[in-house]
Amino acid sequence: MNKLKYVIVYFVLINVVSFILFLADKEKAKRDKWRIRESTLHMTSFLGGAFGSIAAMVLFHHKIRKPLFVIITIIALIFSIFIYYNLYAFLVL
Repeated sequence: MNKLKYVIVYFVLINVVSFILFLADKEKAKRDKWRIRESTLHMTSFLGGAFGSIAAMVLFHHKIRKPLFVIITIIALIFSIFIYYNLYAFLVL
């Protein structure tokens, strides 16, 4: 059960990091400053932060007009759900 705690902590942290990166990129876009690369945003999504990414996209209306970006983020969400489910099944069941 100890390992499950580490997975939960990782899940929370990577989603917070992803959310903050999207927020920072949105603020930089408003101020016409240096932006965070899309590949970095996607990487955090695929590392398990897809929930934070989607929450930030919806809350801040960021990158929602870019269909390819949205599709890749949804794929990252599906990937994250698959990985987290399998980790849970492996650690608990």
